[in-house]
Amino acid sequence: MSELNKIALKIISNGKGILAADESNATMTKRLESVNITSTPENRLLFREIIFSSKNMKECIGGVILYDETINQITSFGKSIPDLISSSDTIPGIKVDTGAKDLANSSEEKITEGLDGLRERLKKYYKLGARFTKWRGVYALSDRYPSELAIHSNAHALARYSALVQENGMVPIVEPEVLMDGDHSADLCLRKTSEVIKRCFEELILNKVDLSGIILKPNMILAGNKSKNKISNEEVSQKTLECLKNSVPSEVPGIAFLSGGQSEIEATENLNLINKNNNTKFIMTYSYGRALQKSALKKWSKNIKDREPTQNTFNHRAKMCSLAAKGKWSKELEYK
Repeated sequence: MSELNKIALKIISNGKGILAADESNATMTKRLESVNITSTPENRLLFREIIFSSKNMKECIGGVILYDETINQITSFGKSIPDLISSSDTIPGIKVDTGAKDLANSSEEKITEGLDGLRERLKKYYKLGARFTKWRGVYALSDRYPSELAIHSNAHALARYSALVQENGMVPIVEPEVLMDGDHSADLCLRKTSEVIKRCFEELILNKVDLSGIILKPNMILAGNKSKNKISNEEVSQKTLECLKNSVPSEVPGIAFLSGGQSEIEATENLNLINKNNNTKFIMTYSYGRALQKSALKKWSKNIKDREPTQNTFNHRAKMCSLAAKGKWSKELEYK
């Protein structure tokens, strides 16, 4: 096994998944203000420090994706954030794209930027303790989109990013997210997501990326959030597995799904069914942000100095996701 493959497997094996704590300061400000907490560097650090010190980090979280501000912060007890995460035998990671901007000549769509100066930034993040990275491509979905231009441009950027990350001894998370915004059907989502993922792998192979040393972070196959034709959780799992079986090369060690606007329970239940029905060799796990932290954030906002209730809430959510990654979750366990 290559060193990159070992890192990837450590992050996603044995029911562990990824905590996506890489919200930008602007996004984190929205989240904190939604629960009436002022967004300051100190408050952003305090919430994350409480989560990263939780007991179930060790059992359930294989990797944590950080934002630039967070990876440089020092905890209230003097440890760096990467050292705090590593103390749970969890691997620190870092978001390295600089955001999605309007795609030239197709302004309804987005292209993710951040390749300029990336090699130098990766060296810095490696020294800070990061051993994996994240780059997110986003694709609008409708009868017209994603266009061939958006599919090609984002796949090319994801592949160039991945090659640079591996060159610097880190595992790239490849995240092509087909958005659930809109009234599209699950069948259109299946067709377009398959197209997007296949193109990403064509570009990754062209750029000589070691596929055994990446983690794919795709969306599940869902009907749009405004669609009148929602599908059952069982259908979500079957269509998602169909997509991945036909689109992902066998060398890829595993798939860590984004929650993509699903509720905590939906994201857990769908992951559980995907694992119950999993007839592939891929590890199927989670890379959740809101679907791991939303309840904990709400609890924390009641008393930001009281760690235990927040940690208990996070521990429960992490445990439920971990059970789902093994196909062992149930509603009875959820509400015990």
